[in-house]
Amino acid sequence: MSSGRASRRRFTLLAATAVAGALTLSACSGDGTKAGGGGNTNFVTGSGGISTVAKGERTNVPKLDGTTLDGKALDIADYKGKVVVLNVWGSWCAPCRAEAKHFAKVAQETEDEGVQFVGINTRDPQKAAAINFEQDYGVTYPSLFDPTGKLLLRFPKGTLNPKAIPSTVVVDRDGKIAARTLAAVDAEKLREMIDPLIAEK
Repeated sequence: MSSGRASRRRFTLLAATAVAGALTLSACSGDGTKAGGGGNTNFVTGSGGISTVAKGERTNVPKLDGTTLDGKALDIADYKGKVVVLNVWGSWCAPCRAEAKHFAKVAQETEDEGVQFVGINTRDPQKAAAINFEQDYGVTYPSLFDPTGKLLLRFPKGTLNPKAIPSTVVVDRDGKIAARTLAAVDAEKLREMIDPLIAEK
């Protein structure tokens, strides 16, 4: 029993270390034109740092499920049929604080247009700081609590995976990854990512 607990703890530590390493490396890289994880990628990064994928070439979002900061079960698959905006953030992250008010605003503006915002709160060991962050910035949409970054590891390499904090990934109505940015964004940039997907039939 105790050896099982120890191996789980070791696995969690290894996963957290892998995520931290990946996030540290990726935050320092980027050539601004084409991005990817080796091999043939099907996405292009524009001059504004937003990477997009053409409708016929998108890959499925991985299974993202767990418990929200307020203790409720949430599965991204339940939002199929909506445009889903996934924002990876931490209460300790200064760029996350800078973009939070824009996310809160655009989430309210687009709710009636079939858009669902979901946060992925990561590397916050305690929920309290994250809950205070949401209250301070008026964030009313749910956030999955992912302190070790295990949800981020579910994104396949070579796709528009969220490999920095903050990151934003937009999923189309069919549950496929359509756009990503690895930097903090304002309301205008956010609408740039979302509006074309709202318009898709």
